[in-house]
Amino acid sequence: MLAKNLYDYSKTIAAPLLESVEYPWEALSKIGAFIKELGATLDPAVYDQIGEDIWVAKSAKVFDSAYLTGPLIVCEDAEIRQCVFVRGNVIIGKGAVVGNSTELKNSILFDCVQTPHYNYIGDSILGYRSHTGAGAITSNLKSDKSLVTVMCDGEKVETGVKKFGAMLGDFVEVGCNSVLNPGTVVGKNTNIYPLSFVRGYVEANSIYKRLGEVAERI
Repeated sequence: MLAKNLYDYSKTIAAPLLESVEYPWEALSKIGAFIKELGATLDPAVYDQIGEDIWVAKSAKVFDSAYLTGPLIVCEDAEIRQCVFVRGNVIIGKGAVVGNSTELKNSILFDCVQTPHYNYIGDSILGYRSHTGAGAITSNLKSDKSLVTVMCDGEKVETGVKKFGAMLGDFVEVGCNSVLNPGTVVGKNTNIYPLSFVRGYVEANSIYKRLGEVAERI
């Protein structure tokens, strides 16, 4: 579950932030401050500052109906489609697609991530070329509002955070209408079946079919 095992840092502008932590969820509380510091250094020939703490690459495509709140960085060639709602503390990577009616808050999307159809991504980190199917959501707050733990090999790993959606490794595919519950960590190259209910750690190179049924990807 170490950040370095989940992600290729060369595929995100947030590499310095992630390199400063051991577990990926430790970066969640630092995203906003990191964006403000980095934004001030971005090349004005490449990025426009379009609002308070909002930097959007000139090559990015942002539909008029999208609502953007800072701190926010939208990287080169990203596409922000109709009725997207960005609530701040968000990094959207190069070539990423944020689709119609998708809501983002306090999250990092690596380069080429796709959240293309009415997704909720909150307090989450989505690795390079990860993809969430239509209606998939990251549930980021437990019903009893207690601190989130991650189940791994039958043991609870304390995170010390109250809001924690999902940490998706590079090349993770999440099927339509799946719910990634608080404290979900999915290793690289893993597929999650549609309509799945996921919690805890899912190993890299797996196929998650349902709770208790995870197959190795061949």
